[in-house]
Amino acid sequence: MRFMSKFVIQGGKPLAGEVEVYGSKNAVLPLIAASLLTTEPFTISNVPDISDVSTMLAILSGWGAKVKREDGQRGTLVIETQSVKTDGAQDEAVGKLRGSILFLGALLGRERNVSLPRPGGDVIGARPIDVHLVGFRQLGAEINEEGDQVLISGQAMQAGEVTLSEFSVTATENMLLVAATLPGKTTIYTAAAEPHVVALAGALTRMGASITGAGTHTLVVEGSTKLAGATVENISDMLEAGFFILLAAATKSDMNIRQVPTQDLRLFFKKLTQIGVAYSVDHDTVTVRPAPLRAFRLQVLPHPGIATDLQAPFAVLATQTQGSSLIHDPLYESRFKHIDELAKMGADAVVCDPHRVIINGPTPLAGREIPSLDIRSGATLVMAGLTARGQTTIREAEIVDRGYARLTERLQALGADIQRIE
Repeated sequence: MRFMSKFVIQGGKPLAGEVEVYGSKNAVLPLIAASLLTTEPFTISNVPDISDVSTMLAILSGWGAKVKREDGQRGTLVIETQSVKTDGAQDEAVGKLRGSILFLGALLGRERNVSLPRPGGDVIGARPIDVHLVGFRQLGAEINEEGDQVLISGQAMQAGEVTLSEFSVTATENMLLVAATLPGKTTIYTAAAEPHVVALAGALTRMGASITGAGTHTLVVEGSTKLAGATVENISDMLEAGFFILLAAATKSDMNIRQVPTQDLRLFFKKLTQIGVAYSVDHDTVTVRPAPLRAFRLQVLPHPGIATDLQAPFAVLATQTQGSSLIHDPLYESRFKHIDELAKMGADAVVCDPHRVIINGPTPLAGREIPSLDIRSGATLVMAGLTARGQTTIREAEIVDRGYARLTERLQALGADIQRIE
């Protein structure tokens, strides 16, 4: 990918108005993969217009799927995969997108054979796929690895028991995709409980599998050799909701955030209360008002804990609080690259080790030219630019496009002075 775009922000002023949360990136990608498990039409609504979705659909189209897409903030997809043939096509695209790992489980469920390159994605630390491969082996798959290529034979796969070595979301989703096609009962232990896992389980149940335990760490799947098409609605993005709420708090803004999946953010809201964020909740609308902020301690955890993808925007908030805040992310060892960029903007931050950072505040931030780094760090640095005084230029805006739809336009509607320069 050649990066040509940048955000140019004149920050340091509060925002005001209303913003709507779009469909979940992390939930829609496994739903797109699930379309491979049926030869009938599969319809998804509330699909965000982000580049990761476009890449997944381009891969499917390259394999022969028919994709009809109605664009817009609540777009709809109709996918037909009856004529799909992989045959090594689209390997380059698969290798660049981390979300393409979900094609392993989907194609294994569909064809019982897979040959795909290891997926790429954001550089945020080691993200091996061993958890996935060990899970497939527990169900009888034979796996060979030739360089970056992963070859899986699933002819001998059958329902059984899988114990994952960690609460891996995508590994859990891959096990669900395969188990839904295996007759009999499959039990998945140490399963992830994230809302997007629950959404996938619901979709597979609509297609003809029977799944119980979604939202817990033990899933029981009664699979079927033939799954039907389905119509499903994608859930709202809790990470985008958290981003806008923290943006409002850091910039001392009056904002209403609509379509918030509040049931998925309970610990997040408890932490906001501890920090002193002035917010109120009315059904799926969260209102944030300016308020003095207190320093905090935050440890990210698997759901229902605070998500690792939200710790970066919490770091910006910490620069505006009174006192020393500690953020601990035990999941990935390279998740604090944004701290170096915040320090260039004036943040008083010390990375203690690969998993902990201390941020002292309140500290005024000043605009700088900085890179996007990865999806969540890029959005976080946009948030920092809006909080800082002066001009901030954020390079490689395309990275942020992977997870946030129409971000420039939505921020402009809130009064932000932000431009997208191609």
